[in-house]
Amino acid sequence: MSNIRAISTPNAPAAIGPYSQAVLAHNTLYVSGQLGLVPGKSELVAGGVENEARQAMANLGAILSVAGASFGNVVKVTILLANIDDFQTVNGVYKSFFSGDTFPARSTYQVAALPKNGRVEIEAVAIIEDTKH
Repeated sequence: MSNIRAISTPNAPAAIGPYSQAVLAHNTLYVSGQLGLVPGKSELVAGGVENEARQAMANLGAILSVAGASFGNVVKVTILLANIDDFQTVNGVYKSFFSGDTFPARSTYQVAALPKNGRVEIEAVAIIEDTKH
């Protein structure tokens, strides 16, 4: 089990339940779903779904960074939406965090509700070549 460890950073919101911000297993990083929560606080960023998506992606980026990764290492993303009508708005924000034309595999679902009455939650899986972090 020494090749499995929790990853955390104060630059992303602390877990609001019994889970880790991310877990690194060998060279695969599993990042827990990120809401549009302001790091250091337990509140959603103001301004609606676009700002929540941007904050969720920034939180995801902070966790990737502390693990020695970036959005270029992400291979799979799952997006949960409180309202599927927000799909295009979230896509616009999401796309801005990746460079080039190659995007991770992705699934997007509408759900009945999200924690903290969030509008969007984003989780990711990334491959890290150097796992000495």
